[in-house]
Amino acid sequence: MDGLISIIVPVYKVENYIEETIACVEAQTYSDWELLLVEDCSPDRSLEIILHTLERLGDARIRLLRQPVNKGAARARNLGLREARGRYIAYLDGDDLWVPEKLERELLFMKEKGAAFVFSGYEFADGQGRGTGKIVHVPKTLSYRQALSNTTIFTSTVMFDTEKISRDQLEMPVVKSEDTALWFRVLRNGYTAYGLDENLVKYRRAGKSLSSNKLEALRRIWNLYRRQEGLSPWSSAWHFCLWAVRAVKRRM
Repeated sequence: MDGLISIIVPVYKVENYIEETIACVEAQTYSDWELLLVEDCSPDRSLEIILHTLERLGDARIRLLRQPVNKGAARARNLGLREARGRYIAYLDGDDLWVPEKLERELLFMKEKGAAFVFSGYEFADGQGRGTGKIVHVPKTLSYRQALSNTTIFTSTVMFDTEKISRDQLEMPVVKSEDTALWFRVLRNGYTAYGLDENLVKYRRAGKSLSSNKLEALRRIWNLYRRQEGLSPWSSAWHFCLWAVRAVKRRM
């Protein structure tokens, strides 16, 4: 098993988490990786903490990229993608955590399946990164049609093989819910996403569970169906209802 994995992390308002997120990458059992931290003009101490952490670690595998102005997560990830040197692309949000075997298990799974796009299960965590015991299981595969009503793919779990899918296809659309929009586009282009049903990621929910955020999530997914995917109102409503039911089940 070989191949450099480029890990792309957008950095914005994660001063309380980013040091631990970097540590979870350092702890990976698979060591052929590079970590691209894309600082997006965060108004908190995220940059200061990163600089201190990098000085302490002295790890040449970690690179800091800086946006000249705040451009949002999609453009931050796209900058990381352009600068990535690895064959494989993995995304990690600045407040989420990986178990030490995440990269090793997922890369092995990708090679076994001959897949271009894989994702894994994950566990909800509290603000301190402690697992809550609520684990999201994932299907063996997802096609485009299946994903429209089951967007169970979580950003910090995915990995792409750029020898099987071109980098230009991995540019995130600059829209709200850009990650889901990317999954839809890749799958719409004929790829299949393979799910590794193992809990390899901890998804912090701190600050992400307000009612206003839930309402915004509903607006975003509806707009993806209507504007990004061009679905009819009837088809959008059908997939939206199925998506909503499954989203609630994941969080119960």
